[in-house]
Amino acid sequence: MLPRPFSKSSPAIAVILIIASVASTGYSVAADRKAPPVKPAGQYDAFDAHETEQVTIAADPCDDPADCKFFRLPYVQHGLLPVHVIITNDSDRALSLDDARLQFISANNDVIPAATPEDINRRLFNIKNTKSSKIPMPAPIPAIPIHHAPVDKKITQDDDDFGFQGTIVNAHSTLAGYLFYDVKPLDDPALKGAQFYVKKVHSQDMKKELFAFSIPFDKWLKAQDARDKKTQSEQPVTPAK
Repeated sequence: MLPRPFSKSSPAIAVILIIASVASTGYSVAADRKAPPVKPAGQYDAFDAHETEQVTIAADPCDDPADCKFFRLPYVQHGLLPVHVIITNDSDRALSLDDARLQFISANNDVIPAATPEDINRRLFNIKNTKSSKIPMPAPIPAIPIHHAPVDKKITQDDDDFGFQGTIVNAHSTLAGYLFYDVKPLDDPALKGAQFYVKKVHSQDMKKELFAFSIPFDKWLKAQDARDKKTQSEQPVTPAK
């Protein structure tokens, strides 16, 4: 949901699922929605650390709806990939994201910017898109009524919970938020061979531009695979009768 350049007027936003869809997809209607607590970027599976600049950026995607149920709409099932972007600034100077480009680059070098609120609104409130997603759905999802307003108000409400809360990364601090990328046109799995690319991060005074960050999603996939194998190996074996 991040347009280019980065602007607080349209930051990372999670969207709200209407009650009719909630019941069939298992999404909670509880008011208390909490994403996992934010950790320093270097503690995630996929990150790029610039030791000289003392800045680390991590990208933590959610390609399984069960892992991000705190969202109010089924993004993954509609071809929108949520990516939690974590920026840790261990330097003594503040950073500005006002001109930053945060891009999903596919294995075929398709450069995909973060979706804007308008992009997401069109995808989620369009019946055709609801039915034609290439990503397998665990159960049929009821058609979402088309809203004629530019952006549904619930989109902006959810931004308060999960979006970036500013464009300044203060010294010795971490700033994080969710962005969404339209991976529907890509071959499945979209993450294989893809990378998260960040450029045009500046010092707050705009006197210095940091080197670009490149985060291979294969690192995340490899960590997930290792974690799954470990879980399987720890499952108790039922003795044969």
